[in-house]
Amino acid sequence: MMLQSTDSLRVIPADWMGPLDLNSVFGHQPGTLEVDLGCGKGRFLLARAERHPDISFLGMDRLLLRLLRVERKAQRRRGSNIRLLYVDAFYAVSYLLPASSVATYYIFFPDPWPKRRHQRHRLFNADFLNALDRTLIPAGCIHVATDYTDYFEHIRRIFSHDTRFQPIAPLELRDDERTDFELLFLKEHRSIGRCSFRKAP
Repeated sequence: MMLQSTDSLRVIPADWMGPLDLNSVFGHQPGTLEVDLGCGKGRFLLARAERHPDISFLGMDRLLLRLLRVERKAQRRRGSNIRLLYVDAFYAVSYLLPASSVATYYIFFPDPWPKRRHQRHRLFNADFLNALDRTLIPAGCIHVATDYTDYFEHIRRIFSHDTRFQPIAPLELRDDERTDFELLFLKEHRSIGRCSFRKAP
């Protein structure tokens, strides 16, 4: 496992079939690991990491330009507890993250694929829940937000049918942690569904 360059926060796996060597990724034993799946422009990730310097954060996105912007912002803030991975979220959770390594997942505004014929592409399905269960530590948490009502109900429904996860109170964000998507949706007066779950101990 290596970083792209000595001053880069972006992770390039030596083996894309995983699992990641998290000690090499962070340069030390990461301790508590929190993962932002689809970190976008990094507003939440950067604010959260700055507020919790004792936690290791791994941000992922499948758009490289977004990650490059997040990297520049993190470097300006000297965010040494952040690493970034250019990868699809489902693939990363299924193949790259080690078993029982993640304390918390943040999954904000995943693509809802609103057309019925495209809904098979949605992130949340039985296989994804299996991957979450494999990678979460006991009592690890998942925090979800979406502006799409149908997808919100879909997410809550599949978790309700899986006894490995228990619903908990939704995560309340500070103003500086709200994503760019959320700020836009709030400006448009769109409702946002939030739900959180804990893996059974």
